[in-house]
Amino acid sequence: MKNLAISCLLLACIGLQSCKKNENEKEAGAAKADAEKIVSTECYKAVYEKDTIDLKLNTLKSGKLSGNMIMKVFGAPEKTGEITGEFHGDTLFADYTFIEITNKNKTFKNPMAFLKREKQLILGNGTMQTTMGVTYLVKDKPIDFERVKYKFDTADCTEKSK
Repeated sequence: MKNLAISCLLLACIGLQSCKKNENEKEAGAAKADAEKIVSTECYKAVYEKDTIDLKLNTLKSGKLSGNMIMKVFGAPEKTGEITGEFHGDTLFADYTFIEITNKNKTFKNPMAFLKREKQLILGNGTMQTTMGVTYLVKDKPIDFERVKYKFDTADCTEKSK
């Protein structure tokens, strides 16, 4: 009888502990969802000769950014995908994960850096390096924001840039 009481007490403790664990997981999930809430949305457009890039950036409560970008570069397949990143000072460091319209089976990922000047975003040119299949901007090499093609001006957000 004593062993039965101890066994029941042990099962009850384990049951209560698992309930507590579920509550903690729910709280962590709610905090993450709250950090992922969109605070504001801005849209940008860059036009250079026959090239057009549409960019939509959502600022999240966590301070990070997410959004979409469509690149239509003359003579190259259209690229469409998602962009994620965050500002370090006045520079947005982001990753652009995209597919080419002509090859939807392969996903590409490129690092990007944008300088925010007043209401404009300037896409910088930096030295990229690929190590073990991951491409990144080389830290010791400066990013050029002066001799660039793409300067993004604010634009109205349309359904197309979603």
